[in-house]
Amino acid sequence: MQELLRKRRLCFRQNVKDPKAALENITRCSALELGKHNIRVNSVNPTVVMTPISSGHWSQPHVAEPFLKQMPLGRWATEDEVAGPIVFLLSDAASMITGIHPPIDGGYTCR
Repeated sequence: MQELLRKRRLCFRQNVKDPKAALENITRCSALELGKHNIRVNSVNPTVVMTPISSGHWSQPHVAEPFLKQMPLGRWATEDEVAGPIVFLLSDAASMITGIHPPIDGGYTCR
C-alpha cells in the first residue's frame, strides 16, 4: 500500500511539472519565433494564490503547514502580488525582456 501511495505522489508531481515545463518551452520558442516581429512573450509561474475559492482548501492547517514551511516567505501569494509582475512585463519598462517565466513563489524554487 505504501508503495502505491508513493507512486501516486510521484505521478502527481510529474503531472504538475509536465504542463509547467510545456508552458516554459512554449514561452521560449514563441519568444524566439516572434521576436523578429517585435512581439515579446513571457509567462509567470505563481505559487498558490489565495483567492476566495482557493482559501477553503489551502487555509486548512494540515494542507498549508507542510508547504509554507518550505517557502522562505512563509505565506501564499495574493492576486495583487501576481498581477504586479505581469503589469511590469506588459509595460514599456520591460521592453527588452522576452522569453522568461519568473517564479512568483515566495522563494520556493530557491530551495
